[in-house]
Amino acid sequence: MALEKPYLLFLGDAPDQLAAKTATGIADWRPEWCVGQFRLPDCKADVGIKDVDIDEAVALGAKTLVIGVVNSGGFLPDSWTDAICHGLEVGLDVASGLHGRLQSFPRINAAAEKHGRSLHNVRQSEHEFTTGKGHKRPGKRLLTVGTDCSCGKKYTALAIEKAMRARGMDADFRATGQTGVLIAERGVAIDAVVADFISGAAEWLSPDNDPEHWDLIEGQGSLFHASYAGVSLGLMHGAQPDRLVLCHEPTRTHMRGLPHAPIPQLEDCIELNLANAKLTNPDCRMLGVSVNTSALSAAEAERYLAETSQKLSLPCLDVIRGDADGFLDHLE
Repeated sequence: MALEKPYLLFLGDAPDQLAAKTATGIADWRPEWCVGQFRLPDCKADVGIKDVDIDEAVALGAKTLVIGVVNSGGFLPDSWTDAICHGLEVGLDVASGLHGRLQSFPRINAAAEKHGRSLHNVRQSEHEFTTGKGHKRPGKRLLTVGTDCSCGKKYTALAIEKAMRARGMDADFRATGQTGVLIAERGVAIDAVVADFISGAAEWLSPDNDPEHWDLIEGQGSLFHASYAGVSLGLMHGAQPDRLVLCHEPTRTHMRGLPHAPIPQLEDCIELNLANAKLTNPDCRMLGVSVNTSALSAAEAERYLAETSQKLSLPCLDVIRGDADGFLDHLE
């Protein structure tokens, strides 16, 4: 997938920072592709780049308006339509990672046709997948899994890929969500695949490779999240991982969007993820825990990582604080 660059990141009226995780991921990993962010008056998110309106972005050379917000169900609110149509009118293409196709919104589709602009639906793949088969594939694979959704699985996979390449290792990030696809310009949004074909899509995404090649596969959801566990399990079986990295945000008290569902214990997450991964790879092992310590002070983070590592007998690191390389010492 190749979108015209640079991008204007559209944050709409995102209710919190996590809702703008698509825009945040692009701004963090591909800042050179972005001219700025455009926020509606009630937006509660900020990805830390220049605020511009649509006309200013076009003057700065923007080519594509990227909808950088995700929500439960992947719908497009009516409050966004005027801004998106204006972008089309002044010469921007539009890219969306939401479940709904942009062409299904009459005003947006009409504006794109009138002004000769392109509508890109990142979440929809044109590829037809088969069911997963579970045959052993050559090459090595690492899958990030989570105690919850939106807790660092994509960032961890990208950071480990970067660390591996810095060591001269043969490694590729494999995107399984709309943000990852926009960052990598390849991949498949696994949650938009029909359930029977999720594991097959994961096998297609990470095919046979050289014996020493590593695929760093972006995880989705959590086996403990009632909304997304089905996607997490299908992806795990198709990924056939040799190693898992468990991702965790230590200040959360409940699953995102489910206030009645507490965050599970790390030991329970490790046990359940390994038990399910062994269906397609009996030799799968847990490499370590990637902890998002952004809500902790440096001293609190250091203490939490040390205590958790001792308790679990696993490396516990924060890849955003620059510790991804530490996982590589424990690969063998």
